[in-house]
Amino acid sequence: MRALSRKKQVLGLIGWLALAYIAAAIGSVASINAASFYAELVQPSWAPPAWLFGPMWTTLYGLIGIAAWLAWREPGARPALVVFAIQLALNALWSWLFFAWQLGAIAFIGVAALWVLILMTLVMFWRLKPLAGVLLAPYLAWVSLACALTWSVWQLNPQVLG
Repeated sequence: MRALSRKKQVLGLIGWLALAYIAAAIGSVASINAASFYAELVQPSWAPPAWLFGPMWTTLYGLIGIAAWLAWREPGARPALVVFAIQLALNALWSWLFFAWQLGAIAFIGVAALWVLILMTLVMFWRLKPLAGVLLAPYLAWVSLACALTWSVWQLNPQVLG
């Protein structure tokens, strides 16, 4: 760990959490009508209930921010944090692709690319600080489900998400 003052560490934690929740806010703007839109779509039988998405993402963004903060405190973190920032931007973009612009194929490509970038970030964070990588594991698991769900919903609703 780099020698950072307690104040810099606290400010760093606040900054990384803020960055994660800013990405969440950008995505949520596109998701304002998501509940009604999502309810109109044909869903696979295994789809999680709509009410679960908000609490799950809120928790995941907290873990994501803490993971970035842990990695940031380590020497040589810049490349991992660049990949982290790219995946975070793609995360925010996905809501726009799926909910706002209703582009099923592009949303699926986007979430698949997001999955790859999260895996890369997890490995890079793990190498810096194993706990930082571990904290991204639930995020990777949830986005794995999101990949399958995006594919299934797109295939079940070609007239809407064509």
